[in-house]
Amino acid sequence: MDDFIKQYPIYTEIPVAWGEMDALQHVNNVVYFRYFESARIDFFNQINLFSELQTANIGPVLADNHARYKRPVTYPDTLLVGVTISDVQSDRFMMHYTAFSQAQQAVTTLGSSLVVMFNFKTGKKSKLTGTLLDSLKSHEKQV
Repeated sequence: MDDFIKQYPIYTEIPVAWGEMDALQHVNNVVYFRYFESARIDFFNQINLFSELQTANIGPVLADNHARYKRPVTYPDTLLVGVTISDVQSDRFMMHYTAFSQAQQAVTTLGSSLVVMFNFKTGKKSKLTGTLLDSLKSHEKQV
C-alpha cells in the first residue's frame, strides 16, 4: 500500500458497501464509475476547479469514460483510487484512475475520463483559466 501512495499521492479512500455487490457476488461494474467520480470530485476540490463554476458558470463535463476490470472486488474492502492527469490542453485533459484493494493488496481496476471545460451560459466548450491550466500541468504525468 505504501508503494501505491508514493505512486499516487492524490488518492481517495472509498469503503466498499455491501449493496454495491451484484448477483455474481462482486462489486457491480457500474459502481466503479461512481468510485471514479468520487476521486474526480475530490481532485477537483483540491485544485479549486469548482470556483470557476461558481464565478464564471464554467465547469467540467465528461466527454468519454472508460474502465478496465482486472480483479473482482467484494465486501468488505476499502479501495484507494489514485488519480493522475495527462494530455492537458487549452480546453480539456485526461484523468486516469487506479483502484487499489486494501484487502487484496492489488490493483483491481483502471479507468480514464476525458474532461472538457464547458460554459453553461453559452452551451459551448470553454478554455481553462490560467490558474487551472497551471494547476493541472503541475499534476500532469506522461502516460
